[in-house]
Amino acid sequence: MPPPAVGLPDELRRRLGVPDAVMIGLGSMIGAGIFASLAPAARAAGSGLLLGLALAAVVAYCNATSSARLAALYPASGGTYVYGRERLGPFWGYLAGWAFVVGKTASCAAMALTIGAYVWPGQAHAVAVAAVVALTTVNYAGIQKSVLLTRVIVAVVLAVLAAVATASLTSGGVDAARLEIGADATVTGVLQAAGLLFFAFAGYARIATLGEEARDPARTIPRAIPIALGITLVVYTLVAVSVLLVLGPGPLASADAPLTDAARAADADWLVPAVRVGAAVAALGSLLALTLGISRTTLAMARDHHLPHALATVHPRFKVPHRAELLVGAVVAVAAATTDVRGAIGFSSFGVLAYYAIANASAWTLTSTEGRPARIIPVAGLAGCLVLAFTLPLPSMLTGAAVLLIGAAAYGIRLISTRNQERI
Repeated sequence: MPPPAVGLPDELRRRLGVPDAVMIGLGSMIGAGIFASLAPAARAAGSGLLLGLALAAVVAYCNATSSARLAALYPASGGTYVYGRERLGPFWGYLAGWAFVVGKTASCAAMALTIGAYVWPGQAHAVAVAAVVALTTVNYAGIQKSVLLTRVIVAVVLAVLAAVATASLTSGGVDAARLEIGADATVTGVLQAAGLLFFAFAGYARIATLGEEARDPARTIPRAIPIALGITLVVYTLVAVSVLLVLGPGPLASADAPLTDAARAADADWLVPAVRVGAAVAALGSLLALTLGISRTTLAMARDHHLPHALATVHPRFKVPHRAELLVGAVVAVAAATTDVRGAIGFSSFGVLAYYAIANASAWTLTSTEGRPARIIPVAGLAGCLVLAFTLPLPSMLTGAAVLLIGAAAYGIRLISTRNQERI
């Protein structure tokens, strides 16, 4: 289904240029992941952590390129939900949308709980719910206010990461031998680390899901996605190298707060409070960008009646999908009040990789006149997503697969019901 014609009441307003879109991507990627994912990745890969980071970046680049080409061709809200529907068929578009909405809603809850854990550990759930309510209010007031807040968040997080990296690299505790790859680095461990680190890159999809709000999307989106991804890769590599140099893979793997431990190892205890604030602000930025993307995908699915059509309404004044945003905020608030971080993210990983697998399969079908990327890009992206998905820990694979099957069953039931109604 094509995007609404210009001037219709349910059309989102095109306000975002390349800098705005890049900021939304950075706000999604340079978030809580870099504060939290290094330790579990080091536990999986050991001294092969940087190999896992490089592999995650390669898969992310393939996904980003495929997503950018598709977003330029289909500049409507919904991201891979739209691409899968248009290129592979309604079911695959629906499955991508389902995987995104369910998986990322869980990620929102995890980000909210991360905020609570850093701001007020004793009242983490209450702070998490308050953060969700506050950000839902910001999103409801309009996309430009969300972009402004994202700029502030990205600036704060980048400042904290730069301070940690500088303190680590200039300290007397630096040991280059800690970067050497030893026998503890296995193929399976590196793949698991890549799977864990991949999700710290996954925010570029938020740019694609905002396609209906970008000015000149055919130009804006293909430029914004690789710029945001490139900046993120440079930042992550610098932080990972600096932390490894002062901690080493063993202590990093056992760290509860790796950047805080790195600051202490660099004799920069004065940085610890700033790191805690930076982690909370980073989670806030991720939560803001995630709720933006989920509400836009919900809008697209509601337009096609895969979700209640009432969610397709766009606010006449603020020009945002206000009902979708309120529903997403309510669901995330309930999840943040009733789950823990591990429970919230446990089944989201598999769904996110499934989402990007469908994006790469969709890009494979593009013709040269439609801006098809080099064939190796979607092939490597699809293979990478599948490999990383099936090397995740077994509970994550089983739970994620079960969620996708529930979504597929719901689609089948709806399809059978619709056909029966048509026969009557």
